[in-house]
Amino acid sequence: MTIAQNQAAAGEIAAPLDLLLVNSTKSFTRRMIPDGAVARFGASLVKQPISVAEMGAGLAKEIGTIALGRSQRVPARSDKRFSDPAWSQNPLLRRLEQSYLATSDTLERLYAAADLDWKDAEKVRFVLDNIIEGLAPTNNVLLNPQGWKALIDTGGLSAYRGFRAFVRDMASRPRVPAMVEPDAFCVGETVAATKGTVVLRTKMFELIQYAPQTKQVSEIPLLMVPPVINKYYIMDIAPKRSMIEYYVQNGQQVFAISWRNPKARHRNWGFDAYGQAIIDAIDASQTITGADTTNVFGTCSGGILSAMVLAHLAATGQADKVGALTLAVTVLDQTQAGFTASLTSEHSAHAAIQQSSSKGYLDGRAMAEMFAWLRPTDLIWRYWVNNYIQGRTPPPFDVLFWNADTTRMTAALHKDMVLMGLGNDLVTPGAATMLGSPVDLGAIDCDSYVIGGVADHICPWQATYRSAALLGGKSNRYVLSTSGHIASLVNPPGNPKASFRTADVDAELDPDDWRDAAEKKPDSWWPDHLRWLTEHGGTIVDAPSALGAAGFEPLAPAPGTYVLEN
Repeated sequence: MTIAQNQAAAGEIAAPLDLLLVNSTKSFTRRMIPDGAVARFGASLVKQPISVAEMGAGLAKEIGTIALGRSQRVPARSDKRFSDPAWSQNPLLRRLEQSYLATSDTLERLYAAADLDWKDAEKVRFVLDNIIEGLAPTNNVLLNPQGWKALIDTGGLSAYRGFRAFVRDMASRPRVPAMVEPDAFCVGETVAATKGTVVLRTKMFELIQYAPQTKQVSEIPLLMVPPVINKYYIMDIAPKRSMIEYYVQNGQQVFAISWRNPKARHRNWGFDAYGQAIIDAIDASQTITGADTTNVFGTCSGGILSAMVLAHLAATGQADKVGALTLAVTVLDQTQAGFTASLTSEHSAHAAIQQSSSKGYLDGRAMAEMFAWLRPTDLIWRYWVNNYIQGRTPPPFDVLFWNADTTRMTAALHKDMVLMGLGNDLVTPGAATMLGSPVDLGAIDCDSYVIGGVADHICPWQATYRSAALLGGKSNRYVLSTSGHIASLVNPPGNPKASFRTADVDAELDPDDWRDAAEKKPDSWWPDHLRWLTEHGGTIVDAPSALGAAGFEPLAPAPGTYVLEN
């Protein structure tokens, strides 16, 4: 497995909200066979007997051609599974490869011919992806030539290593091939390494203030609000790739919330508890810096909570607490928000709530297993071949290490999130509440900067664009970055393949029309966001000589203690 392949896998991972919160409580079999959708898929094909018969006859004819060695079918250039020369040079392996590709193509054509609504189409797509990818001959230990070569090269040691890795991974959740070794990185040394100190510790979070790396800084602090489903250091992933490091190196006063990994006794922490925690962090950042306002940067589920908090502040006459809002890969409008939204039904939602309530939390390992099966090629079978068939250790990669460092979600927050998603409550003013205030996203009148990823399968960029249009500010900018859910965020400058599109949000424009009209710029969106933050950062002042303030004395060096809890 190459570093590039590992980075591609990292681009696919994240914590898909609706899917993880509902489907991760189901058994493996129930997740793989969504209720009713497969039956309706079959019923749709039964109504098209001629088309189905033609496809079946075409497949039978091609299999005959393959058996005679006359087929010209080859894998797509982007399909690296069959890159070993044996797949094209060995007559038996070539026929197996071609038969698999022909069958996969027929299944794809049957899927395209079915008349399904969008929810059933997404569910069937999930099932077909896992069937097609799982049946690939490259996954068979007896057929994959890479496995035989590794066996010969290591004198049989690769088989022992692969079996040992398989037993270890299957012994406990998430029961998928490990994407990174558990000791590949060290939190506080090789990841989450930006210098700072914990200036506030509550029962729910630690607030980290980062040491300035410039002589002068923007007056208004920047508060980073991470997802509640994973640990905070995706924003401080590694030196030279860290978003937090980039901002402090360029004159921002950065604070970050590090959420506590909750246990069963914390089951009652819901929307209101997390919302109050964000307000406490905002107040602390202003007391420490002496600023009258704070710029807030929320990502994924942390962005949802941040938007709800700003709506509460607007409703209570405290809107000036926040000067500007940044939301990254955040879906506030769940309308047809991809596969994650398609799986949420009232019955499954309440079943999921009941299960987490009985435990007091939703287990992060179950969520990790669920989203791995969302992208079986990149997150399951690639590592199946590397770890088990070839008996190799996966290459170390910081984002995958973060992904494996799972957290739990409290039962109350799980319930609040699921019910909000089920009703798509944030679209309707007053349908959701935060700290007793009706949530009206249109009442958020500060400027906003909203980021989506063009290849994001978890929070589709069209949904994040529609979400940006819900905000009431007069100057709302939308940025469409290359890459997927995580890679669009961990996107430091200097990548020649990176680019982004940017323009103001226009509620009258369809997302695709916005994309066509938006200006395309090379490289990362980070420098553009930094300029925007500086414009909204107030005056330039001397950097503080010490961290913390009276009542907020330093408690521990960054990354703090909560991030180390399992």
